[in-house]
Amino acid sequence: MGIGRKDLAKMIDHTLLSPSATQDDVQSVCEEAKSYDVYAVCVNSAWVSLAVNALRGTKVKVSSTVGFPFGASLPEVKAFEAQTVLGLGAAEVDMVMNIGALKSQDTATVQGDIMRVVKACNKAPVKVIIETGYLNDGEKVQACKLAEEAGAAFVKTSTGFGSGGATIADVMLMRKTVGGRLGVKAAGGIRTLKDCIAMIEAGASRIGTSSTVQILKECPV
Repeated sequence: MGIGRKDLAKMIDHTLLSPSATQDDVQSVCEEAKSYDVYAVCVNSAWVSLAVNALRGTKVKVSSTVGFPFGASLPEVKAFEAQTVLGLGAAEVDMVMNIGALKSQDTATVQGDIMRVVKACNKAPVKVIIETGYLNDGEKVQACKLAEEAGAAFVKTSTGFGSGGATIADVMLMRKTVGGRLGVKAAGGIRTLKDCIAMIEAGASRIGTSSTVQILKECPV
């Protein structure tokens, strides 16, 4: 697969989600994002204001996590967090699905949880992290369908803090399930250009990675 650096950059959410990240770390990630003109910077909600200010005047968007990393927050709390970060200038939301509810086959709770966030986002894209490492294939398919029915724009593989990251098999399964109707974001353990290309060939339309600079340096101009 041949893809140039500029085109690949526009498929990347440059990510900083470490709980020990500092203000300087966030500023540094934003400077890298500007330098390489990536699609977005993805940060925890506490850093949205800083990232928005650092990226003001550029085309780089800010995406905020919601209910991160466990997905076990109350639906009304997730909705409030989503509404708040959008008010602070975030353009997209990466929310974690209620994983335990899905494992319990409480599909009404899973879907209602996502719907509340989607409604709070008022047309801003919502990416639903299904945390594939905790799910069997049947649950992965079910999670994707529930996210689609609830109005999500993307399904996403992983937080990067669970029991596993993105795999080619999971991305292929997710893409097969949602077809061309939703985006598929691969995230978790993507550290090289080879990893990136493999995920895109499997069906990913967005890549979440903290190794953006290394990946883009590997990529032909």
